[in-house]
Amino acid sequence: MAEVLLFHHAQGLTEGIRAFADRLRQAGHTVHTPDVYDGNTFPTLDEGLAYARQVGFGELRERAVRAADTLPAELVYIGFSLGVLPAQQLAQTRPGARGAVLLESCVPPSEFGGSWPADVPVQVHGMDADPFFAGEGDIDAARALVKEAVDGELFVYPGDLHLFTDSSLTTYDADAGALVAERVLDFVNRR
Repeated sequence: MAEVLLFHHAQGLTEGIRAFADRLRQAGHTVHTPDVYDGNTFPTLDEGLAYARQVGFGELRERAVRAADTLPAELVYIGFSLGVLPAQQLAQTRPGARGAVLLESCVPPSEFGGSWPADVPVQVHGMDADPFFAGEGDIDAARALVKEAVDGELFVYPGDLHLFTDSSLTTYDADAGALVAERVLDFVNRR
């Protein structure tokens, strides 16, 4: 079984993120879910992003990266939207990564000082008309990343929702969310 470090999105460590982590736990995996928002959750993405700006995006990413300090090196990193940044950074820069799942966001590997490690499998998920994932260039970064990776997969779903994978939010897409969960579980099971 794999050990997973899972990072929440800009609305915080919501019930939907906890449920996603619990699904992996039920399959026998150990899942760590650090709360870089200190218990705060927000009903809207705008409110969550305002909080992130107030605390500082760099500070939040550093909190998330520090969460790995006491954990073994052999982790699968999973990030939801804003949580993709620490997940991708750790998968690229911390030796021993077993894999990475990037949900609804992706940045060019050069953002973290280099290329994607050849021995780290990666899976990226997003919607084809999501204003953040598709509209801000994340989908292009994802295409380039999976092309660079030896074992890379990109799954694009029809729709224009952001945070469609969080079952506790109004933006949840049950059909696409269930398919994402199935694919992520299969990915983690292979690590």
